[in-house]
Amino acid sequence: MTDRMHAGLDAWCSFFESLSPESLDRIGDLAVAELRFADPFNDVTGRDRVKALLAHMFGTLEAPRFRVTARASDGATGLIRWRFTARRKGRTQPFTLEGMSEVTLAEDGRVLAHIDHWDPAAQLYERVPVLGAVLRMIRRRLAAPV
Repeated sequence: MTDRMHAGLDAWCSFFESLSPESLDRIGDLAVAELRFADPFNDVTGRDRVKALLAHMFGTLEAPRFRVTARASDGATGLIRWRFTARRKGRTQPFTLEGMSEVTLAEDGRVLAHIDHWDPAAQLYERVPVLGAVLRMIRRRLAAPV
């Protein structure tokens, strides 16, 4: 990984850790115009669409915060381990998600792609009263006996 790529991954991590509605415009300096962002619910291409997706997050959640807990890089690929906390609007109880993002960098250090990997079934769906009970039962039935 070149120094520019390493600096780009560091800047991207800092961007997410300090993310706010006011900081969204920084994405223009950190990512290419054709930036691809994918998570279990979204797959969008284009800086403006990614910016709109992040703005939507601020519109639907209170106090969203990413904390990078680890990072690694190899060539043009960076891996970021993170913890996300937030509250749904009108709720007092926060929730936490943990996951990993695969970040692909251009030679100039700007982000080409950010692909999130995390388990929505275990971290979200199983918290829904009726659906959660069904998913936990399925998980137990499919688990290997140890």
